[in-house]
Amino acid sequence: LALHRRHWSHDEENILVAQSNLASCLDDLGRHHEALVLSRELYASFAMRGDSNENTISSGLNVSSSLMKLELWDEATALARDQLLPAARQSLGNDHHVTLNLSIKLAVALTSARRTRDDLL
Repeated sequence: LALHRRHWSHDEENILVAQSNLASCLDDLGRHHEALVLSRELYASFAMRGDSNENTISSGLNVSSSLMKLELWDEATALARDQLLPAARQSLGNDHHVTLNLSIKLAVALTSARRTRDDLL
C-alpha cells in the first residue's frame, strides 16, 4: 500500500484497490481490528463520491462485515439498517446482489446480538 501511494499517488483508484486487497488479507489473517481501520478509510473515501454509489455501498458492506467479526453488533446493525440498505434499495434495487448481501448481513447481526422480538419491532 505504501508503494502504491508513493509511486502511483496520482492514481487514486489503484490505491483504493490496493487498500481493499490489504484489508481483505488482514481480515483473512484474523487481524480484524486492522482490517476494520482500513475498511473504514475506504468507506470514507468512497462516500465522498456519493452514498448511493455501488462502490460506496460495497465498501460499507465490508465495514459491516468487519464489525460483525468483532461482535460489534449494534454498530454493524445501525450501519446496515440505517445507511447502507436504504441507499442500496434506492440506487441498486431490491434484487441486486449487494442489496441481498446487505439484507443477509443485517439479519445475521440482528439475530447474533441475542435480541428479543420486542427489540426488533
